[in-house]
Amino acid sequence: MTAARRRILALDLGKKRIGLAISDPLGMTAQGLPNLVRTNKRSDLAAIGQLAREREAGLILMGNPINMGGLEGRQSGWVREFAAALEKHTGLPVRLWDERLTSVEAGRVLRSSGISIEKRAAAVDRLSAVILLQSYLDSL
Repeated sequence: MTAARRRILALDLGKKRIGLAISDPLGMTAQGLPNLVRTNKRSDLAAIGQLAREREAGLILMGNPINMGGLEGRQSGWVREFAAALEKHTGLPVRLWDERLTSVEAGRVLRSSGISIEKRAAAVDRLSAVILLQSYLDSL
C-alpha cells in the first residue's frame, strides 16, 4: 500500500483511556475502534504502535486540547510530549489537530441517543476520536 493510501489512526488521549478511530483506506470516513485502557506510557506506546502496524496506518492524528481562547495550556504540553514519544516509538508522523469541541459534541450526541450514563463514559472517548478524525478528513 502506498504511503498516500495508508490509513490515519486518530487518538483522543485521556488520563484513563485513549479513544481510537481509523480512517478507511481512501481517507474519506472515520470508524471508531475499542478504547485503549491506559496502564503506563511504555505499554501505551507499544499498544498504539502495534495497532498502527496492524491497521496499516501511515499517520497518527492526536487531539490537541487548545483552550477556547486558542491558547495551549498544560494539557496541550502533556499531549505534545506524548506525541513526540509516539513518533519516536513508531517512526510514523504524528500530527496534532484542534480538538476543542470534540468531547462536547460527543457528549451531546450520546445524550441525545439515550445511552446510559455508565456506557456513555466509555463511548465518549471513542466518539471523540471519530469526530476528531472526521473533521481532519473533511479538511483535506
